Amino acid sequence: MKRFLIALTCSLTCLLPFTVHAEQVSLVFAGDIVLVGQPGKLIAEGHDPFEGIAALLGDADIRVGNLECVVATTGEPEDKIFTFRADPHTLAVLKRHFDAVSVANNHSGDYGRTAFAEMLDLLDHAGVKHFGGGHDLAEAHKPLIVERKGLRIALLGYNEFMPRSFEADADAPGTAWSEDEQVKDDIRRARSDYHADLVIPIMHWGWENERAANARQRQLAHLMVEAGADAVIGGHPHVTQDVEYYHGKPIVYSVGNFLIDALDNDAQTHGWIVRMELDKDGVKAWRTYAVHLDAAGVPHLMAQEKTPCGNTSGGSNLSACSAQ
Repeated sequence: MKRFLIALTCSLTCLLPFTVHAEQVSLVFAGDIVLVGQPGKLIAEGHDPFEGIAALLGDADIRVGNLECVVATTGEPEDKIFTFRADPHTLAVLKRHFDAVSVANNHSGDYGRTAFAEMLDLLDHAGVKHFGGGHDLAEAHKPLIVERKGLRIALLGYNEFMPRSFEADADAPGTAWSEDEQVKDDIRRARSDYHADLVIPIMHWGWENERAANARQRQLAHLMVEAGADAVIGGHPHVTQDVEYYHGKPIVYSVGNFLIDALDNDAQTHGWIVRMELDKDGVKAWRTYAVHLDAAGVPHLMAQEKTPCGNTSGGSNLSACSAQ
């Protein structure tokens, strides 16, 4: 196990070969996306809050994010401090930049099960694939299979932050919860039953504003790798957390925020976009890109900022890279 040390710095050019070969597939993941507040207002006015990151997202074969709100017209707000419900018209802009979203988080159920089920149908209608939730428990734990260039990638999503009342039931819509044995079975079945070449769980876990992963995050990430995950990507703390290799597989514990104006400290305005280069053997190389969220919660690429990157050629190597 090797953890990222901030003292390790180099330019992007000194990362071990990051060349994308013809048989490789690139996947990018962006953190919490909340289509309400100022971002929602910008979309309603005809603006695109993703415009500043569009080139980076558009350069990847697969673009994935965490949809940290419910998109619906129905439902009543749950008894929570923050509840987020976005207008369905925002999905056209989301579709422009993302192929799939995880709905396994602590805000997907903000307006109840009826609104959550409506969101799943709206995402389908908009052409945005989703995972980590479903109309029932079985669907919530079903992997999303994304195939590019003959490579079959299984995406699984899990929530581990309250309230658990949002969890799907045998006959009720909701999110997937991260019970250890269920997670291991889901990863194994993604290969055996869905014939996935690679499996990548997307996690919603940890405590807000903590800059290092806690013991539970590490235990579960290691368990997932041991069960066959090729990489693990997490979010929820609203800040970035540490990165490590475990058995040669990269784990990014938290990428922080991406599009959200509900910010209460400077650390929450800094997030990462993760890009991974994949082939049938797993993650060949990966890197993070720094983004800064402005007062409206809109992300901007910080090209000069050095952030974690790594390569599995000749071993598991961690470094720091900038976009320039």
